[in-house]
Amino acid sequence: MPELPEVEVVRRGLEQWIAGRRITGVSVPDPRSIRRHALGVDDFRGNLIGTTILDVVRRGKFLWLPLSDEPSLASAPHTALVAHLGMSGQLLVESPDQPHEKHLKVRLTFSPRDDAPEELRFVDQRIFGGLFVTSLVPTADGMAGGSGSPWPLIPAEAAHIGRDPLDPFFNIEALHQKLRARKTGLKRALLDQGFVSGIGNIYADEALWAAKMHYARPTETLRRPDTERIIHAARDVMARALDAGGTSFDSLYVNVNGASGYFARSLNAYGREGEPCHRCAGLGLATRIRRDTFMNRSSYSCPVCQPKPRNARI
Repeated sequence: MPELPEVEVVRRGLEQWIAGRRITGVSVPDPRSIRRHALGVDDFRGNLIGTTILDVVRRGKFLWLPLSDEPSLASAPHTALVAHLGMSGQLLVESPDQPHEKHLKVRLTFSPRDDAPEELRFVDQRIFGGLFVTSLVPTADGMAGGSGSPWPLIPAEAAHIGRDPLDPFFNIEALHQKLRARKTGLKRALLDQGFVSGIGNIYADEALWAAKMHYARPTETLRRPDTERIIHAARDVMARALDAGGTSFDSLYVNVNGASGYFARSLNAYGREGEPCHRCAGLGLATRIRRDTFMNRSSYSCPVCQPKPRNARI
């Protein structure tokens, strides 16, 4: 599943190609991908045609496009087109003369612009993702944050999601207090999108390796420097993943131009079971990365750099 860096790569591409453009046409070849739009295809289409995409904003893995029906773009938006990529969703900016993709689900057509293709296509093989139009509501603190313009409104469906480590309004102290009060395992907390958004299995393992912390560390034992270390590590690994265009283990993850990311070449822990720990190797140790079963998935760590605590919370 795409994680924060992959979704941010898509957001940046959409911002470049479709922000400020008017939607002139909407086609829905497969209504299953707009199932979250309860009023159906006609209402979905009617809410989009003639509107202008003001921006492309993200919180965690949620993308939304604030919409305006005013030509001047001066009025505050009250609705947005929300996109969730799910397991295999792709948002591709294409020219109309390009052949339709096999798993094309939704197609938006834009007003012409000399330097940009005229279509945005949502392609989804496994149909876990989707698009829907929804109302925007004020955030608790007045700022949507995330990436993109700091809109003071957010889709109601995303309002419960915590800020992500790359959010300029992210509050480490607030997270630290939540972690201390939760009494759970550290990785389990990092994967809880209500606590902190955008950290999935890959980047949780990479951040924990960088911070030299075990995934089963009890959150109530964390000191503030521990919380700072793990968040700084998460920011660093996500920033490097962004520079590499994201991590692609699956050919279904691509950016808006159809290109895959290559951060997988730089991973230190995730997916490296039995391979040398890079940090230990630098110290002359022959430690191997181990894999443990965790929450019906896998967790990768170094048994020397990241020793398991006695009071582990899985």
